[in-house]
Amino acid sequence: MWLGEQITTKGVGNGISMLIFVGIIAGLPSFVTTLYGLIFTATGFSTTGLITALGLIIGAIILIAAVVFVQQSERRIPVQYSKKVVGRKMYGGQSTHIPLKLAMAGVMPIIFASAFMTFPAMFIQIFIPDIATQTGFWAGVYKFSIATSTSNGIPIGYSIANAAVYLLLIVGFTFFYTFATFNPAEVSSNIKKNGGFIPGIRAGKPTTEYLKSIMTKLTWFGAVFLALVAILPMLVRFTDLNIAFGGTSILIIVGVALEVVQQLESQLVMRHYKGFLD
Repeated sequence: MWLGEQITTKGVGNGISMLIFVGIIAGLPSFVTTLYGLIFTATGFSTTGLITALGLIIGAIILIAAVVFVQQSERRIPVQYSKKVVGRKMYGGQSTHIPLKLAMAGVMPIIFASAFMTFPAMFIQIFIPDIATQTGFWAGVYKFSIATSTSNGIPIGYSIANAAVYLLLIVGFTFFYTFATFNPAEVSSNIKKNGGFIPGIRAGKPTTEYLKSIMTKLTWFGAVFLALVAILPMLVRFTDLNIAFGGTSILIIVGVALEVVQQLESQLVMRHYKGFLD
């Protein structure tokens, strides 16, 4: 925490995010080793392994591009402010917009869903240390809870049920987190107080309903995208491949990288204006 605060204060970007970013990137050599082992096996060069490695690389590039596209995309709601005369001066009359991100919740729903799914196994292990070797109701709950992280001795039915509940939790937490951070009624009230309106939409309740409808559609898209990204490690786990990167890791890597780029751009702009003023 102290090191993260030092990076935030004296560096570029959020320090804690940078530390998590570096921790994930540290698994890159393991990923490269896995690809090398697919291509060059103990019996020599493997054409099948080469095709698999190329498929993994292309898949990773497509996934990163999709994450960048979704995180940078936004729906811009136009807002027009009416003109008003105060004394001899005229105020207002400008046009602006409300940027609504496709994935406003970011990676938080996946983190919440993962924590919610692993809590049962954590508490059961505290009270029943040898639960992994037992049978019965609590042993079934324990296997269901850890089905996403390991496949050793876990029936396929537990994994399918765990994946279904996991995806439903991600969708639910996406809606919860999005509408907790963006309140359509509050935004509509602020627009009305400042003399603004959305073209074609009446101020007040119609504006609230319009914003809520737009946010619901965007949130559904973001929730489904996060669910698909989160399910990828589960699909890879049923193979013999040891992949260090999961969907959540890529979300974090891309998010931190984009944040650092924006910070650097703002620093360069500030330096340019400072030099101009000096």
